[in-house]
Amino acid sequence: MHRILVLLNARAGTLLDTGTDHVKEALRAALSARAQRLDIHLLKPRNIHSAVAQARHSDYDTIVVGGGDGSANCAAGALAGSDKTLGVLPFGTVNLLGRDLGMPPDIDAAIAALSTAQPRRIDLARVNDRFFHSLCGIGFFSQMARAREETRGHPLGRFLGFGLAALRALRRSGRFTLELEIDGHAQAVDALAVLVTNNRFGPDWRRPHLDRGMLEVHIAENSGALGMLKATTDLLTGSWRESPGIRSITAREVVIRHARRRAWTATDGELIRERLPLRYGIRPQALNVLMANESKPTTAS
Repeated sequence: MHRILVLLNARAGTLLDTGTDHVKEALRAALSARAQRLDIHLLKPRNIHSAVAQARHSDYDTIVVGGGDGSANCAAGALAGSDKTLGVLPFGTVNLLGRDLGMPPDIDAAIAALSTAQPRRIDLARVNDRFFHSLCGIGFFSQMARAREETRGHPLGRFLGFGLAALRALRRSGRFTLELEIDGHAQAVDALAVLVTNNRFGPDWRRPHLDRGMLEVHIAENSGALGMLKATTDLLTGSWRESPGIRSITAREVVIRHARRRAWTATDGELIRERLPLRYGIRPQALNVLMANESKPTTAS
């Protein structure tokens, strides 16, 4: 890292809890020794994508984004295929990408880890023309993203809000029939939810590898109200790999067709309206990222 741009999501709950002044001071203390130039900006969430897009064509070699998975999604899509390096500070609730890059949930520890992190190349997945770093789902997952927006800023805390969102999503979710095409082979599916992930997740919702060049499709099949409750519980508690109601298939290309023209998707935790059919693919080693030194090796040698 020589020329570093840090973009902080001003609405990130963890950042607000810790205090922006403290975070800026900690970043300067940790990164100044590695940087010929260090600039730190506090941005509204809607401005992060444009700021990263501008940075792609600048002389910065490293762009660090502090926020949740949605902020990381904006940055990953804007930097895909470039020679820039993306650093992630996990300031959200779930932080799937930040965890897989070995970034601790504590802000000061994450900043310390970032200061010694090393660049690695990882895969990105796409749905239609949109990149995603971790996962994209429909059905229960899109309802979960919708409910998360409704419960954001819950007065009793982010994690209670997450639980409330899960209950709302479960109440609103229903079965749907679609055509699922996996690597050219089509099948009719009666499902409660379909989730497509970038590489394989373990039962603890962590990925042992980020560059295996594969997608994995997880289908929560319709099995009545009790089956729906169990499948949802398994997904949220991490026991879904052993759940009889969830079927998982690896693939390189996936197409989801439905009679509707558009569908809500939960893409890296953000609720997005996409045109059907949904066409998924994988772009191997599309993004350069900073991975913490103390994390397990998650890229191929």
